[in-house]
Amino acid sequence: MPTYKDLELARASYKLMHDLIDVKKGESVLITIDSVADFRVAEELAKAAEILGGKVMVAWHSTPKGYGALTMPYLPEPLIAGAAKTDVWVELNEQWLLYSPIWDEAVTNGRTRQIQLGGLGVDRITRCIGDTDITSLKAFQDTLTGMTRAAHKGRITNEAGTDVSFDISPTRPVTNEINYATPGVHFLLGQIGWAPVEESIQGVIAFDGTISGGGDADLGFLTEPLKYIVQEGRIREIKGGRQADILRAYYKSLNDDNMYISAHVCYGVLPNAQLGECTVENERVWGSTQWGFGHQGSCFSGGEPRVAVSHIDGICLNCSVWLDGIQILDKGTYIEPKLAELAKKLGK
Repeated sequence: MPTYKDLELARASYKLMHDLIDVKKGESVLITIDSVADFRVAEELAKAAEILGGKVMVAWHSTPKGYGALTMPYLPEPLIAGAAKTDVWVELNEQWLLYSPIWDEAVTNGRTRQIQLGGLGVDRITRCIGDTDITSLKAFQDTLTGMTRAAHKGRITNEAGTDVSFDISPTRPVTNEINYATPGVHFLLGQIGWAPVEESIQGVIAFDGTISGGGDADLGFLTEPLKYIVQEGRIREIKGGRQADILRAYYKSLNDDNMYISAHVCYGVLPNAQLGECTVENERVWGSTQWGFGHQGSCFSGGEPRVAVSHIDGICLNCSVWLDGIQILDKGTYIEPKLAELAKKLGK
């Protein structure tokens, strides 16, 4: 019997496997999903990969408690053994295996294309992938990525209280999430991310969207701004109300000094993204920026991972951004002429 958005889901799944990941005949394709995620997506992705000639396995497992290395005690040994032995790994987990030891191995082995799509259910994958104009988005992302790579200094503000400055290293990668055809880690399209020079990051990061990090760090929508006071790339103080108290206690419970160090900052530039209960989609809301603290993957450092027990992300909405003193984004609207023109093609 047909079910909700069957045809739209099929189109988005084939678009992902064929157009973005470029699954080839004979390649191994692993799809991981925990018990709280939407299994219909895993099933349809498996069908699309099978049509393309992939050798498909879906690993459906019980839900871990937390992100990153905190997931390891909950994972079955066959998954631990096999995650880095596949050509393609699509992660649909609500509680991310991202930033875990098996993830670090997979994204640095020179073989595996790891695509992190944690929490994308039927509505989200059809909206964020199936309904997205990939060609126009690529033109926008390529231009913004180039501007960021060429810059030396950045500053971000928003009306919730963010005002943070940092240096941009020319030797570190700037990830441009629009094509998944090469080995290494990939994230949902509509995001550009990098790791500023940690010692240079100074100021206030005020989150007014969501906070996520597994376990008690999954605060969801913020009822009031939650602020990190950051000096030399390290959280020195967490300010706010009840939710700040919960997050402060969670950081302390992890007993890991590296959790307080900045891992990355990202632009959110996915036109169809909506703020909701899915972190992967939230991080791509147009005009937002997103900061992660804790475990830092090699995709951001450009070298060895900086290991931490987990990873916590927060969303700053309607941001303003300056690169080398030139403003490119004003309260969520791209005003730099080239970007503004490209944004029009995306309906922004």
